[in-house]
Amino acid sequence: MRRHDIVWALLPLAAAAQGANDTLLWGAYRPNLYFGLRPRIPQSLMTGLMWFGTQDYNSISKTRHACDQGDGITSYTWTEYDTREGGVQVLNDGPNNVKITTEFLKVAGGDHGGSWAARIKGAPIDEDRPSRVSTIFYFGIEGLGGLDMETEEEENGLEGDVRFSGSTPELDEFTIRVVDGPANSHVTTGNYASQFEDRLGKTHFLGQPVPAGNIWQAKELLLQNVIKHAQEAIAPYKDSATGPPEPSFVLQLSDEAYTGSNLYAIQKTFEGEFQFDVFFESASAKRKLSAATLDEGIPALTSAYHRRFQQTFPFPADYNGPDQDAMESFSKAVTSNLVGGVGYFYGTSIVNRKFSYEWDEDDAADADDDGEEAGARLTEPRALLTATPSRSFFPRGFYWDEGFHLLHIGAWDPDFSLEILKDWINLIDADGWVAREQILGEEARSKVPAEFQTQVPNYANPPTLTMAVTAYIARVKKAVESSGPSNQDLGMDVGSQTVFSSETPELGVGSENLDPEKALTFLKSIYAPLKRHYDWFRLTQRGQIKQYARAARSRTEGYRWRGRSENHVLTSGMDDYPRGPPHAGELHLDLISWMAFFSQTMKDIAEFVGETDDAASFTEIEQAILGNIDDLHWNAERQMYCDANVDQDDESYHVCHAGYLSMFPLFLGLLPPSSEHLGPMLDMLRDPEQLWSPYGLRSLSASHPEFGQGENYWKGPVWIQMNYLALRSLYKKYAVEEGPYRARAEQIYYELRKNIVNNVFKEYQRTGYVWEQYDSNTGQGMRSHPFTGWTSLVTLILAETY
Repeated sequence: MRRHDIVWALLPLAAAAQGANDTLLWGAYRPNLYFGLRPRIPQSLMTGLMWFGTQDYNSISKTRHACDQGDGITSYTWTEYDTREGGVQVLNDGPNNVKITTEFLKVAGGDHGGSWAARIKGAPIDEDRPSRVSTIFYFGIEGLGGLDMETEEEENGLEGDVRFSGSTPELDEFTIRVVDGPANSHVTTGNYASQFEDRLGKTHFLGQPVPAGNIWQAKELLLQNVIKHAQEAIAPYKDSATGPPEPSFVLQLSDEAYTGSNLYAIQKTFEGEFQFDVFFESASAKRKLSAATLDEGIPALTSAYHRRFQQTFPFPADYNGPDQDAMESFSKAVTSNLVGGVGYFYGTSIVNRKFSYEWDEDDAADADDDGEEAGARLTEPRALLTATPSRSFFPRGFYWDEGFHLLHIGAWDPDFSLEILKDWINLIDADGWVAREQILGEEARSKVPAEFQTQVPNYANPPTLTMAVTAYIARVKKAVESSGPSNQDLGMDVGSQTVFSSETPELGVGSENLDPEKALTFLKSIYAPLKRHYDWFRLTQRGQIKQYARAARSRTEGYRWRGRSENHVLTSGMDDYPRGPPHAGELHLDLISWMAFFSQTMKDIAEFVGETDDAASFTEIEQAILGNIDDLHWNAERQMYCDANVDQDDESYHVCHAGYLSMFPLFLGLLPPSSEHLGPMLDMLRDPEQLWSPYGLRSLSASHPEFGQGENYWKGPVWIQMNYLALRSLYKKYAVEEGPYRARAEQIYYELRKNIVNNVFKEYQRTGYVWEQYDSNTGQGMRSHPFTGWTSLVTLILAETY
């Protein structure tokens, strides 16, 4: 009996994967890698792809594995990615003169999440230049289970297919096969070819035991082996006049498999075009995979993706922008990269429950007086399925980004968006807190500077998750409407607990949970933690009103971000946006606006699930907040909304910095169309000397003395998610509802939409990437890339899906 069979015999069969035949179990859930597959299981099988050039010895120091802007990769993009079927990714590695295409296909069936097939193929970018590439595909098991190489070991490498067998409690038994393509070419000429002929063109391998929690470090472990083998291989030629052997002959794994190995790697070195396939076959699936599976499945996938994309995100009838085919390919890629950037993370995080700045100390003591000593500590491990803002720079979960991500993912695959949402809701702790950055485990922490790793339970972030919930409710209502009966007939006007008919129309892929009964069940399951989260916001982020004799209709509804430093308010999401000096009496316009929005969305959810008393309470709080936005934050002299602060004489005063901050009541649709404040705000928004640019709305007025200064993160650049909020508010409210500024709002909407779409598309064509932000003077993409988090909202803007 093999080692892993003995382990398996001791485990209960009841541990088999939850959700049999779940087409969402497997995925490219290691988005920090150029290509990495894993299941949504905390400790299980993980795979990854590495490659390096063999045109010289230095190229191995630039091995590709984790996405990194410093790699100099020309571009990498999922051209199609479907959460249930798989996808196609193209990686243009200019420095190594190779275009690598990864094709991934899920094959449903059996009781353990199905099987999958992957094809890795490459071709020279420039036919006139050498293209020599060594690829390493690895498999590692974390936790219980085992993996064995079935193919007989050979000291000089393997010929033909390579086969592994393994098992884990959740995946049960499985096999993995690595199969060469039909016409691969290998490096066979060069210095000392005859001395290495026994190893030329072979598949090289390594099996190695790896300590628990270290599979993610496979690149370092495998390269150590390659380099050690190379050093030994070239030692006899150290003093040769003809130089060292051809790099392809010696930069190889050592062809050893040690007892107890839980990490196996397969290495293939090619010259010119190449192809190989990897097949993972679940024993319970009972279906044999072959090259034909991919030959037939990938074209079918791409064709179905194209049809579904056109139905989900159609071009408006009056579209008159750049070439429609090129724009559609761009929009598909943006969506595919957002969905292909979803990761599954598991591990501990670092929390300090006692940290506070001096202006927060009293609040922190009141909110968390449990006698616990100060200091950062590791939490219990948690799991999270989440979209990531940037595979290269931010491969982890961000709270306020995720609400925007889920608007897009929810429109594409409603059920998948709920899987993500459920994981975020499960992170809400007993007090109602969710960390704004989810840095789970050592692999995630390896990409984060130490000073940003610790999370503090008094710190909030813009509450965008409920934006995704209300978008889901809107989709459910739309699905019901399309089936015939009206909302009123179904009791949906105030969210009654009527038993809805299950005879809804065909809703498409990933739309099972648009069934009203299932929607009601789901929303009831998340309502209590969401309400706890809302109450946490109102308790921990409350500001001071009566202490500074401020006149306001409500004596309680004022808010202040905790956790700000002298020059940053990271918790607001607008890190370096100008604010007043830190003070316990500050009141922040953006936060009170978010709280009005949060109250609105909680009211909508409460109405849907039949919590009528709560809905009435949320409405009352919302009205009090809206009144206080005007009372506490409108500056009549400047004709703009502003933060409030306290001077040395304990007098309240306004801190006015024209930009995104001053637009929050408009961005979140909080003003009635008849508001006298709306006109001055639209004027500021459309003024080229202030927010307006040919590429989108600036984050800070061009006339502000700090415009473009310092870090210049939120001091001028264009951010797509904020422009999306502006467009959504104009499209759904101010450009359609009766009011004195309706025509003005409509004109601004069409101009702004055109500017945003055209510039993001132009920069994508120019650079191969979408970017974190865009220069408001030139339109050029800036900072991290690819940034297919909320910048992907350009697809919704293009399709006018708000």
